[in-house]
Amino acid sequence: MLFDFFYLASELKKVQRRGWKNKVGVEHPESVADHSYGTAIMAMVISDIHGLDTGKILKMALLHDLAESVIGDFMPDEIVKENKKAVEDESMKEILAKLPENIALEYNNIWQEYLQASTKESVLVHEIDKFEMAIQAVKYSSEGFSNEKLGAFVDSAKKEIKSKELVDILDTLSYK
Repeated sequence: MLFDFFYLASELKKVQRRGWKNKVGVEHPESVADHSYGTAIMAMVISDIHGLDTGKILKMALLHDLAESVIGDFMPDEIVKENKKAVEDESMKEILAKLPENIALEYNNIWQEYLQASTKESVLVHEIDKFEMAIQAVKYSSEGFSNEKLGAFVDSAKKEIKSKELVDILDTLSYK
């Protein structure tokens, strides 16, 4: 049972972040696992700075894209947001069913909290998800990819992030 969970989770290492490839032309883009790791590191630091529940935030950051190990990486223009949530939720149930019931229940509760984005912790993880994407855009810019195309990713993040602290960091980024 645990093997099946670990096997599915490790599939994230093979799922490429498609927006980088399709919209920017990055031939070998980061994987969803790469993105999840970056999100977890950033969320851990910001959570500790603000005295939030870092244990829960780390779990949330690691779970936030786990469904993509089954469904793959959708780009925003490929699926309506509500449909994406439903597909991800179904996939997450399938994945978490491979864990002991008490752990599956805890992780599902954290996942549902993330989906609802109604707590400080879940709002932070949503914002860090976008923030990490913007940081990756700057990294791709330093590798010579189109600043115009990458700027759209940073601008998209800025529209969704409300935290002044994160917006201030984004405002210092050089990608144009």
